[in-house]
Amino acid sequence: MSAALIEQQGGELILQPTLRLPSVVIAAGDRASERFLEFFAARIRNPNTRMAYARAVWAFMDWCSARSLGLDGIRPMHVAAYIEHHPGSPQSVKQALAAIRMLFDWLVIGQVVPVNPATSVRGPKHVVKRGKTPALSVSQARNLLDSIDTSHLVGLRDRALIGVMVFSFARVGAVVGMKIEDYYHVGHQGWLRLHEKGGKFHEVPAHHKAEAYLDDYLTAASFGNDKKGPLFRSAGRWQTDSLTDTAITRTDVLRMIKRRAAAVGLPHSICCHTFRATGITAYLENGGALEHAQIIAAHESPRTTKLYDRTGDQITLDEIERIQI
Repeated sequence: MSAALIEQQGGELILQPTLRLPSVVIAAGDRASERFLEFFAARIRNPNTRMAYARAVWAFMDWCSARSLGLDGIRPMHVAAYIEHHPGSPQSVKQALAAIRMLFDWLVIGQVVPVNPATSVRGPKHVVKRGKTPALSVSQARNLLDSIDTSHLVGLRDRALIGVMVFSFARVGAVVGMKIEDYYHVGHQGWLRLHEKGGKFHEVPAHHKAEAYLDDYLTAASFGNDKKGPLFRSAGRWQTDSLTDTAITRTDVLRMIKRRAAAVGLPHSICCHTFRATGITAYLENGGALEHAQIIAAHESPRTTKLYDRTGDQITLDEIERIQI
């Protein structure tokens, strides 16, 4: 299912040809179908959230169709039964319930259904105090960066991209969305303008190593006056000394990271988010304050930042080793 779920053509909302409206929605009439499409087109702006919610809603509607439930016949007990037997992880179940609840809120406002059957349904409890994202040690991160062959343009790009993620705690989506003008100087200090979720911009000073990596990359790339062009660009197949005019995708960044990690013997579990966790952990290990890490990472809550903190791992291991038998 593509993130571009809904297209607008001539003022009309068009469902992708490869998708079909759920039969439960079609049976409820044109107004229900229109309101259903509007939910994804107008209510949800983030394409990744739109895609995830679409999967969740389509699965629920298919479940209802298999039980001959009409849109106006769905009751809290049906939603509860679906959630109770959902095969996904607690996070997936909570996301599915959120999608269903938000959709029916939209349908209630549009007077398609009288009440929201998901309002009173409770999802599974899921409390996370430690994130699952693997982090690198300082030596591992340094070894990875030093292992990149920077004698060609693609190597310089990869080092700069990883460096920005490590030294600014940036999400990969924010980094691949950067334009050339989003790396700029105020006086002698370099700054990074990151494209965060919800169309927000987050500006942070560039670490001196990230500056050096970016300067080397941009000097070799010779983008000229194309300030509006993507900062990190894709490379043609088997090409190492030229880049296209198209921004590199998150998928390509992940493939690159997996390839670079394997070359230096790092675990296959290393991913794009690893460098966010690595940077935050290194910062806190060197005496940085959690509230400042939260600001740099652009997190709404320090609890989210804490999920990336791995400073307690070695302390825990040291304490466990005190069990002398």
